[in-house]
Order: sequence, then structure tokens, then C-alpha cells
Amino acid sequence: MIWTFPYRRLLFRMVVSVFLLLFLFTTASGLRAEPVQKSENEWEGVERIVAVGDIHGDFGKFVLLLQEAGLINKKRKWIGGKAHLVQTGDVVDRGAHSRKIMDLLMRLERQAEKAGGRVHALLGNHEVMNLVGDIRYVSPEEYTAFRDHQSQERRRVFYKQDIQRLQESLPPEGLPEFDAAYRREWESRHPLGYFMHRFEFGPDGTYGKWLRGHNAVVKINGTIFLHGGLSPKYADRSLAEINAQMREELADYSKAAVGMVIDSEGPFWYRGLALEGEATLEAHLENLFRNHGAQRIVMGHTVTAGAVIPRFGGRVVLIDVGLSDFHGGRRACLILEGGQAYALHRGEKLKLPSGNRSDFLAYLKKAASLDPEPSPLAELIRLLESPQVSRAEPGGKNRGLVVPWQGTFGSPRGRPRHGLWFGSQIHRHGSLPGGF
Repeated sequence: MIWTFPYRRLLFRMVVSVFLLLFLFTTASGLRAEPVQKSENEWEGVERIVAVGDIHGDFGKFVLLLQEAGLINKKRKWIGGKAHLVQTGDVVDRGAHSRKIMDLLMRLERQAEKAGGRVHALLGNHEVMNLVGDIRYVSPEEYTAFRDHQSQERRRVFYKQDIQRLQESLPPEGLPEFDAAYRREWESRHPLGYFMHRFEFGPDGTYGKWLRGHNAVVKINGTIFLHGGLSPKYADRSLAEINAQMREELADYSKAAVGMVIDSEGPFWYRGLALEGEATLEAHLENLFRNHGAQRIVMGHTVTAGAVIPRFGGRVVLIDVGLSDFHGGRRACLILEGGQAYALHRGEKLKLPSGNRSDFLAYLKKAASLDPEPSPLAELIRLLESPQVSRAEPGGKNRGLVVPWQGTFGSPRGRPRHGLWFGSQIHRHGSLPGGF
């Protein structure tokens, strides 16, 4: 066939049209709105958010969860692109590998930012406790992670300094007998690795500086993320004010001792939105969202029955599922993408229900079917299916309905108490001895 001029012109137009369509398609798919950081505390236009609750030193389960969420590969490198990872605090205490988790988060912060994503490692009440010297929940393995070749000598020096301090201060009860029994008891309270642990969480330590530079609360795409919750006492404060006050208090132990960071109504400790009746707090929640221009709040701190739990029609989401072995080793996190909320439960993506009882029950049953038997959700499912609960009004005064898993876990643990010990050994002495 001989291609005459009209045919050639038609073919040329067709080729140009195809290339134009391909260009427009690839351009449109590649020019999605970039995430916008509106302030140090707020981001908009983030396509995918993965939120993980309390970890408590369980490195293995945290890594597996991030891999299931498509954020890291087998080499623990960031592959999440422009996604944002929010970890709502309580990395430390109770478990063995909190240091490894912090090291991983530090690396992922840098890698994610290079890829256009972000890692938000928020502070929880247990980070705050470590920073101010309340070390009641530090595990022996966490101290061991800070042992080095100088640990024995470092502890010997501090033992001598403590004896000298006691001799100079002459306590009212008199001096103890500094015999072998006294030293054994003292060393049991100061295991090898203790002093390096305390230094590293101090103002000049690697982890102390890193943690003090982080936020307590952020807002992404209209969702507020934090550890405990925002009570009526703090609902009118901006996120910037809360973060600034936290940093100010963590830089001054005298302020921390009476401040927001140990306040039971503060953002690290408050449990009302997780435990109280929905009808009681509806007005507070509306005021909270109005003040902050938000539609949802996501929190850790209060352990659920073993799944991501929505409350208030999905406007409040609880994500402390008990990931660590200390709480049963339940593996789940929250994913926000495409305008929808999902739970990633043991690797399977489940749409999060938004208030309908039957949908909530179906969600729990599906999640339970993914758990090793017996599922920790079985008791909650049984309660929701009981005649008494099925006849009750959602959000009413029946606390067994509002938080049916509360009976499983009892009253919250780890509440702040008066008389916190803010002067850790390192902070009392000011710094490590020379050469350490």
C-alpha cells in the first residue's frame, strides 16, 4: 500500500494523539498533591498514614508490623515512599529491646524524609518517666543493652561517690554499715549498664537529646495523634503550646515535677476518651475538634482487648493493642488512606467500623479469626453478643458496653503519683565521671 499525503498526515496525528494521551496520563498520576507541612505540628495532603501504638521494647513484633504495613523491607530499610509513620509513644520500659527500636526509628526518620515521607516518633508517658528519672518500669534487659567494657569500673566509682555523699550529709537515721550485704543490695539497684542508661537518657545523651526534640502531639490530615488523650483541661491549648510546654518542662526538672508531663489529666496520662461513657464526653469531643479543626483523634496508652478499637462513631481510635509480649503480643496497627480508616490486623487489612454494632461485631470476629487460638478478642465478642449488652443503648451509662474489655484489664496501671523521683543517680551527680 502506498502511503499518500492524507494518510501520512492522519497517521502522524494518531501517533501524536497517543503520545499526548500517554503524557497526560503519566503526568496526572505523577502530579498528585504533595504533602504540605503547615507547621512543626501539622501536615496536610498525606496520602497514607500508618499509626502504631505502644511497643514496650518488642523489637521483633514492631519490625514485622512495619514490614506487613509495607513501610520497611527485610533489611529494615524504608520503602514506604511518601507515607507517614506515627508511633504514639511508649517505646521504652517493660521489654528487652527499646534501644534497638529507638536506633531503628532514628534511621527510618532520615530515610523516610529523603523519600518524601515522615516518621513521627511521639513521646509517651514512659519516655517522659525515663527522661525525668522515674525508672520503675525499666527492665533488666534494657540496662544490659547499655553495658560496655567500662561498666564495672563505672559502677565502682559511683559506689564510692555515694558512700562519700552519705558520709558528708549524715542522714538523720544515721549511717548504714557499709559491709558486703550493703554493697550487694546497692549493686542490685544499680545493675551493670545502669549508669550509662541514665546518662544516655539525660540532656546530653544520645537518646535524651533525640527524645526531647520530638513532639507530644501532631495533626495530619485533620487527625490528631498523641499518646494518652486531650482532656477538657487542655482542650483549648494549641498543639504548638502543648509541645512547647512539654519541652520546657523536660528541660527543667523543677517544672516537670509539678507540670503537665505528670498531670493525670495531661496528654501523656489522660484516659477519659478511652474509658469514659461516650454520652458524657460528646460535648468535650465536639469542642476539641472545633478548637483544633480536627475530625478524629488517635491514641495509645490504654490497652484494648487486642485490636484497633473505634469509639464515638470512629472519631476516636485506640491503637494500643498490646503489641509487646508483656501485654500478650497482639499485632495490629491503624492505616488511614483514601479517606478510609483500616486496621492492619496480623497482616490483613480490615475496614474499621464507624459505629454500627453489627459491623463492629463482624469486624471483631474477622480479627479474631486471624489470631492464634484462643483469641484475646473472644471475651469481648461474647460480651457484645450477650442479651444484656445487645439491648443496651450505645454510648449510654453501661460502662460494660462502652468499654467491654475494661473488665479484662482492670484499672489502668502506671498512673503518675506524688513524690516521683526526679533525681536519678546521673542527674544527682550531674554527669558521668571523667573518662566515661
